[in-house]
Amino acid sequence: MTTVRAFIVEDNPAQRASLAGTLREMARIDPVGQAESEAEGTRWLTRNPALWDLAIVDLFLGDGTGFSVLEACRNRDPRQKMVVLSNHATPETRRKCAQLGADAVFDKATEVEELIDFCVRQRQERFFSAPSSAGPLAPR
Repeated sequence: MTTVRAFIVEDNPAQRASLAGTLREMARIDPVGQAESEAEGTRWLTRNPALWDLAIVDLFLGDGTGFSVLEACRNRDPRQKMVVLSNHATPETRRKCAQLGADAVFDKATEVEELIDFCVRQRQERFFSAPSSAGPLAPR
């Protein structure tokens, strides 16, 4: 396998579809599933740990929050990455996400390119780099 499998938790159907297409096209990431609520996202991610490498989570969902999704996945395999993509990427929100185990936080309005770069790096590190002794990526 030479792809990173991503699961998207986002309540806006148009944004989910757009993100899935962008991941496929620009980062060669395989969107393996999506959820629109905290319960649905948490349930799938925790029940299918062998089926995902990257979770992209919005914080404010129509039903619940991405904070709870992060918390539920806190004890995941260290190779699995959790990132937040939100319109509310304030310094305080970034700190809270890091405390809950997020590997990075990106602002939907201004940091989508950085998210794509993060995804490309994940794919390169997973499949094309020798194992590194460097620590995990610092939260943004």
